[in-house]
Formats: sequence, C-alpha cells, structure tokens
Amino acid sequence: MNNLIKAFEKRKQERRSTKPFHHTNYNSTLDVPKGLYEKCSKCKEPVNTKHMAEEQFICSHCGEHFRMRAVDRIKMTVDPGTFIEKGLGYISLNPLFQEGYDEKIKQYQAKTDLDEAYMYGYCKINGQPCVIGVMDSFFLMGSMGSVVGEKVTRSFEYAIYKKLPIIIFTASGGARMQEGIFSLMQMAKTSAAVLKHSDHGYLYISVLTHPTTGGVTASFASLGDITLAEPGALIGFAGPRVIEQTIKQTLPEGFQRSEFLQEKGFVDKVVHRKDMRNTLAQLLKMHRRY
Repeated sequence: MNNLIKAFEKRKQERRSTKPFHHTNYNSTLDVPKGLYEKCSKCKEPVNTKHMAEEQFICSHCGEHFRMRAVDRIKMTVDPGTFIEKGLGYISLNPLFQEGYDEKIKQYQAKTDLDEAYMYGYCKINGQPCVIGVMDSFFLMGSMGSVVGEKVTRSFEYAIYKKLPIIIFTASGGARMQEGIFSLMQMAKTSAAVLKHSDHGYLYISVLTHPTTGGVTASFASLGDITLAEPGALIGFAGPRVIEQTIKQTLPEGFQRSEFLQEKGFVDKVVHRKDMRNTLAQLLKMHRRY
C-alpha cells in the first residue's frame, strides 16, 4: 500500500512539473466546456461567450471589437420594433457550375438562418428614419456574389423610393470567387446604384467593420458621403501580406487599419461600437431633409 501511495504521489509531481499553472494563460490548463469561452485574438484572454452580446461583442479586457452577426448588429443599432426587412426570397444560383457550391450555400443558409450574406430594410435610429444594410461575414465571409450585389443595389433603390438616407455596415472578404466574372460585375452595379442615390441628393453613410477587403472595398464601401470605421478594422483591397510580397518592402505599423486610414484621410472618423448608434443618429439628424 505504501509503495502504491508513493507511486501515485510521484506521478502527481511529474504532472505538476510538466504542466505548471500560469494565471496569465487560462487556456493552458483550464478545462472548460467547448463554446463557453472564446479567446480574444488580440490580448489572448478568455471572454465569456454568454456575456458577449451584453458587452456588444467587445473584449472586456482590451476593447477588441469582435466580428458579429448581421442580426445582432441591427438589434444593437436600430430602435426596437422599427426594423422592417426587405429583399427576401432571393435564390443563389451556380452560374459557373462550381462543384460543391450549391451544397455550401445551403449549409451556410442553415447555419446563419439567412438567404445570403447581406440583409437590409427600413428602420429608425433614435427616431431618425433611414434604410440600413448589414453584411454578415459569417456567411461565406461576407463575399459579394450576384445575390449580394442585387440586394445592395435594391437597398439603394428602396432608399430612393422612400426618399431616405442609407447606412451600410460592410464586412467582407471581397468578390465571391465561385461566381467569377458575375461576382466582379457587382462592383460596377452597386457603384452605379450609389451614384443614382447621390444624384437624388440623399445621404449615404458607409461604416467599415473588420474586415472590409477586396471587391467590396473597391466598390460601394468606399463611396459613402461619410465614411466611418470601427477601431482596429482591417480595410483594404489586397491583404498586407500580399502587398509586402508584391512590393518587397516592409509596410508601416498599423497599415490598412482604420486608425491608419483615418490619418490618411480615407476614413472620416473611427467610432467605438458603443458610440456608433448615437453617432449615426446625430449624423442623420444633421442631414435630415425637411
């Protein structure tokens, strides 16, 4: 019995020596149910996923802004009970007959409960009426295919019909490669819709969130009358790694982040997520047409 106890104590000491407990790294030894905590990509601290919505999907340790669903964005931004969704019932096709593309679309539709990576509709923000559109990066990384391009275009046309300003939150990896040239055509299509809305004299506020890249940045996301961005958002056409490999130079610190782009005049203001609702309401009120 004594030998058994000694052997047990020896194994326990070996485990302690090979797996020390560090209070600064909870994930190294803390065994928690999957999905209960999520590691912050910036400070690496664990964040309780149950409380993320209450904190507006912001890290309570360092203030990092996490990606969020389109429906959560709308709930956080608009007045309760005022959002009326438009543009339902679109069907994504497979124009290039890409193998597995139809199944992938169905999987993301079931996973996100959305028909595509963009939703829009009428709403009020602190009593100010407008049209709001939100991209969902959890649906094929918010990539812009034919349906997304059509819905973005329709949202501007709906804003013209209602004689209202429009706010669009972008979050996208760019054009959808599975649709090839059909996806790239949406860049011109959405840009033309922005111009049509502008020609009628209505306000367009573009809010760039993490990440906004590729064909979306190269089209309607960059054409706002006022361009806002969330802190730390990656904004650009090609990624910084691709640019460095192409030009064979080291990029400056913070390159393609929202704060860097504000310094260069590409972004008008970087707005914290907790201040976004009031900022948008103030802008809508200032530019309201009586």
